[in-house]
Amino acid sequence: MRFFFKVCLYLILFLNFYNFSNAEQSVKFVNIDLLVNKTKIGNQMLEKISSLDKENIEKLKSFEKQIKEKQEQIKIKKNVISKIEFEKEVTNLNNKILDFNNQKKTMVEELTNIKNKELNLFFENIKPVVQNYMNENSIDMIVNSKNIFMGNNKSDITTDLIEKINIKFLNE
Repeated sequence: MRFFFKVCLYLILFLNFYNFSNAEQSVKFVNIDLLVNKTKIGNQMLEKISSLDKENIEKLKSFEKQIKEKQEQIKIKKNVISKIEFEKEVTNLNNKILDFNNQKKTMVEELTNIKNKELNLFFENIKPVVQNYMNENSIDMIVNSKNIFMGNNKSDITTDLIEKINIKFLNE
């Protein structure tokens, strides 16, 4: 009976330690912002978004300038024109302001949609490169460095991925 008890105890201890030794996973982290900024494909995406944003800003500034000019004209005409004409002018101005606000809102929504589409396309394009890197280096999981409180510098694979992605998309 004592022998059976000892064998069971050793067997339980052995199985517990065996499970702990197999629990190791390889987790690395990457700085996504740096990955986007330092890769060729990321820079192309950022330039496209930036140029679209600049175009939108120029259009809005032009429209805003027209509204201000119209507002100044109404102020000058205020005492010269009749009250009914003045109210028509103010109503027209208010309509232009509403159009401006609607146009601004639409532009912001469109830019947000384009940003999301471009980011999704970016991640779809780099996904095979990252997956290949993970397979070559036996990495189980990659986490964004923004979500890491503290980690070993050896676990940061940002520069390696930047090099791999640039090499892949330099040839295309």
